[in-house]
Amino acid sequence: MVDWSFLFELTKTLVEVGKKYKEKPPLNEVEPFKHYFSSTGDLNYESLDEFDGVFTRREIIARYLLLNVVLDQGPDIKGVRELLKNVTSNLYRQGIRIFHEPFEFFRNINTVIDEIVKEHERIKKKRAYEWAEENKTIPTKYNLFFAQSNRGLISIKQVLDYAIHRWGVPLSLFLLLEKDYVTSNREHPSNPFVNYLESHDSAEIMARKLKDDERYGLGSAIGDKACHVFAKFYVSTFKLVKQKVRDSGWTDLSYETPFDSNAGRVLFRTGFLLECASVENYKEWGVIQEGRGKRGKHYLRITNIRDNKVTRITNEAELLSVYANILKTYLKIPPSSPRHIKIQHMPNLLIYQLNFSLEEQKYYLADFDDGLMHIGTNYCLNTTTPYCKSCHLNHICKGYKERPELIEDYLT
Repeated sequence: MVDWSFLFELTKTLVEVGKKYKEKPPLNEVEPFKHYFSSTGDLNYESLDEFDGVFTRREIIARYLLLNVVLDQGPDIKGVRELLKNVTSNLYRQGIRIFHEPFEFFRNINTVIDEIVKEHERIKKKRAYEWAEENKTIPTKYNLFFAQSNRGLISIKQVLDYAIHRWGVPLSLFLLLEKDYVTSNREHPSNPFVNYLESHDSAEIMARKLKDDERYGLGSAIGDKACHVFAKFYVSTFKLVKQKVRDSGWTDLSYETPFDSNAGRVLFRTGFLLECASVENYKEWGVIQEGRGKRGKHYLRITNIRDNKVTRITNEAELLSVYANILKTYLKIPPSSPRHIKIQHMPNLLIYQLNFSLEEQKYYLADFDDGLMHIGTNYCLNTTTPYCKSCHLNHICKGYKERPELIEDYLT
């Protein structure tokens, strides 16, 4: 049976860590958007629907965030975010306003490529040694250019491939939405991307459509994790959702936790995932791939968790009723009468249950994910010797307290 007290304690701890260490891109430092923010770095919400050119500030920020999450699939979050911030600022100084006029990205592709290469080299000199030390590798392997393969994301050297596929695809989405709107309405839209996002019944449906929609989906340019990070940024971190849409159910529980290697590594080593299913289950699903990790360790392919069910919970009618309410009210996805709980929805269920008896909401899914990201990128690193002694979770982590093999034998 599931140890609910352990799961609740771990969830609460991660939420508290996430509240203290917010994980978000530094939009207030992007030169052309600085006037969107106060001197303290807070977004000026009262002017969010003011026009900046032909689009609103809300639209421009949403566009930047989508490109940010597409690029954030790379190996170094700090480096990727600095790359996007600096290239954007440099292009805008030259009048190439890629978020206001996406076609300018392609019209000036030579300048774009030069700026990406220049900034990548500068960031590599700044970040490579620190990154290599954190990841127990060598600085010469530092590279922010990547592509999709049947083995997942792989490092590439071709900057044109990277620029067109990673930068160009989301920028093309903004251009296509704008053109489609003008064609159908014969007028210029102020929020084409925002209107498209908020046309869906929930943030979860929107996240799935970002990847899979036949006309507007980004396909292999974006992963499931990145789609859900965007939902988190849009709904919770930057609170860009219009009030009437938020009132219809676009809340902090209306999307799934972004499961990636950092989050999955923390959840596995602490014992969270082992409260959901057994090691044998994870082997059967291809989540645990024996001997296929670095140095012969077991490899955790966290993306394979998706859509697999919690096996350690019996079909408790009351619990399934709560879960059905989450699916119907927040995520707005089938089935209406679930027979089991999906592992990816356990954080939603735990957060919902923790808040149920409180007079006001205290626990948030976004904080839970921020906590996972902080732990995964600063303490629970992808090595067999992470920084457990200084980790915020060491008082509850099963890998640290009683099962060291969860740390020593598994890598992502």
